[in-house]
Amino acid sequence: MCPAARPGNLRGMQGTVATFDAQTRTGTLLLDDGAELSFPAAAFEASGLRLLRLGQRLTVSTSPDGAVTRVELPGIK
Repeated sequence: MCPAARPGNLRGMQGTVATFDAQTRTGTLLLDDGAELSFPAAAFEASGLRLLRLGQRLTVSTSPDGAVTRVELPGIK
């Protein structure tokens, strides 16, 4: 877990897709504070999205322990 992913730090946090592997469905976001944050396939699958583009903006949802649970398009739930 990166320092920015401490519990409560990511409420409403947004980032930009830095990497995305369509086969593994995992990727990395560059958060607005400059930190990198990896997300697992389960977080991508929870979004309902089919693919991500590099540079795309996403909102991050986390569990109480700071794990990324969902990435989604801003304003879409």
